[in-house]
Amino acid sequence: MEAQPYLEPSTKPEAEPARPAKAGREPYIPHPPQARYPAPRAGIDPDRSKGWIQRILPILFAHKRVFIRSLACAFLALMFQIAAPRVVMQAIDQGLIKRATPIWIFAAVLVGLAVGRAVFGYIFRYGLFGTAYRIEYDLRSIMYEHLTRMSFSFFDRIQSGQIISRSNSDIRAVQMLLVFGPFMVINMLSFLVALGLMLTIHAKLALVSLLPLPLVYLTGLRMRRLMFPISWIVQARLAELATIVEENVTGVRVVKSFAAERAQIGLLARTAQRLRWAALKQIMIRARYAPIMENLPRLAMALVFLYGGSLALEGQVTIGTLVAFNAYVLMLQAPFRMLGFLMTMSQRSAASAERIFEILDETPHVADRPGAEHLLDPKGEVEFRNVTFSYAGGPPVLKNLDLKLTPGETVAVVGRTASGKSTLARLLMRFYDTQEGAVLIDGRDIKDLTQASLRAQVGIVLDEPVLFSASIRENICYGRPDAPFKEVQAAAMAAGADGFIREMPDGYEAVIGERGYTLSGGQRQRIAIARTLLTNPCVLILDDATSSIDVKVEQEIHEALRSLMRGRTTLIIAHRLSTISLADRVVLLEDGRVAAQGTHEELLRTEPRYVEVLARAEEEKTVPAAPPSRPKPALPSQPAVDHLSEAMKEVGGDG
Repeated sequence: MEAQPYLEPSTKPEAEPARPAKAGREPYIPHPPQARYPAPRAGIDPDRSKGWIQRILPILFAHKRVFIRSLACAFLALMFQIAAPRVVMQAIDQGLIKRATPIWIFAAVLVGLAVGRAVFGYIFRYGLFGTAYRIEYDLRSIMYEHLTRMSFSFFDRIQSGQIISRSNSDIRAVQMLLVFGPFMVINMLSFLVALGLMLTIHAKLALVSLLPLPLVYLTGLRMRRLMFPISWIVQARLAELATIVEENVTGVRVVKSFAAERAQIGLLARTAQRLRWAALKQIMIRARYAPIMENLPRLAMALVFLYGGSLALEGQVTIGTLVAFNAYVLMLQAPFRMLGFLMTMSQRSAASAERIFEILDETPHVADRPGAEHLLDPKGEVEFRNVTFSYAGGPPVLKNLDLKLTPGETVAVVGRTASGKSTLARLLMRFYDTQEGAVLIDGRDIKDLTQASLRAQVGIVLDEPVLFSASIRENICYGRPDAPFKEVQAAAMAAGADGFIREMPDGYEAVIGERGYTLSGGQRQRIAIARTLLTNPCVLILDDATSSIDVKVEQEIHEALRSLMRGRTTLIIAHRLSTISLADRVVLLEDGRVAAQGTHEELLRTEPRYVEVLARAEEEKTVPAAPPSRPKPALPSQPAVDHLSEAMKEVGGDG
């Protein structure tokens, strides 16, 4: 096969922009995509000592112009509504009873009020809902951007369902309160204006209509205290349910291969029952207190008719006054009908915000140091110097390991299961940081390099390739979206994928299913190899990259890889003898250290442990994999824990 220019290690892609001389201090974007969507206007306040509303206010203030205009229109619309009963009172007293003013004038005023309310109502609804979705967009963007910066250790311990739930339903809950909470405050202002008008009409009658309202406030406080912990439990169990569904959908082949459908249905049913219990407790609290809050103001209506009727019989108030008071009492009820909903929403939003902040307050364990330099035009010398590493405080996987790869050298690493082979690749990509020692490229500690530039120069092909629901061409040029088609095709040819791609109905534009499961394992692996080759890395990592490919195709790929690895430092994590044969040197790992190294032939003659590892690797291939164990669900944060016991006592049950 004719060598392609882009595959030479020293050559940069044509589409890559020229970097200035001081590139070490500027953001590194190896293949900058064209920005299509605006960035969030603001982020959350990082001060954890503040309340959740204070922390999220910067996002709301970023849209304050439209938001304030919408609330102003909402207030005006309510004022038009409040003015209507006063006009009706005058119409009855002056137009119908005294006949001092033509009735059509009052009718025209009422029509004008209705039109004004309709116009301002349209403006405020359009602006308010638009602001709601802008805030939701900002929150989702902030959440996703933060997730992209999180370290692998974060994703090792948190469930995907938890992330999905917090990025969707929790954000929606917070958004609703941020937008509709102020609107409900406007409703409370309208309550004060209506009360002021009632006081100007008849002060004593107005005060009588307020008598039940303190009971509404006390009931709301009681409801609020019970709703927060239950709301937290509901959101947490929604996330747990989402995790089970996500794992069973993505792992459907494992579920069916073990005939575990009924067991998984049972697991889902138990989780759904736990969610149902919490949701029913939440509904029970609302059913107990919300009707009280909504109907206590109706007592005011009875008091108005009782006291106001006696005043009317004595001639102290007019019929129009009673009609107006009746309308105002109905208006006074509206904010209190909303109060129960607002209490429920506020507690759910508080719980959701705490769950969101649990993620946003996480700091990545692997981050660029201040003043980190970019890795530009490396020679490809790789060194593991006295490296010790363990996962999440577990036993050390690597112990004082020393290993050096010279530029252009191909080294195969073999060892028993859990000997640390793949860990070497993860440390070299800086997916994790060492606890002791250092990983160096060209003599520079990778912790002193920016992650983006490091990963642009170090390419990896994993043993379990992950493809996306997109066309084959888009999957291959994932690392270089602007790559010309001829280079995409050349990478596919080098990986032995061009043949089967051309046989597909749409060729390179064929859309593959989720995670590439419409392709065979070998086809997915070859596309993954092409994807890495297209980025033209100086250092190449093959993490058992040909494990899913049959021997015939593997030989074809190896012939291409031999020429492609020339002049490129390559680290091969391998079990197959055929893959090991690609290496200039073989390193045997045992107990987290380099036990032996040399050529394949030398180790076969002198190292019995090497022969044993190869034999055992062949045996392990025949053992079927067990279904993946589900991680423990994330625990609720301290605010929920503090209130949980009390909530259980209040609502009863042990769900």
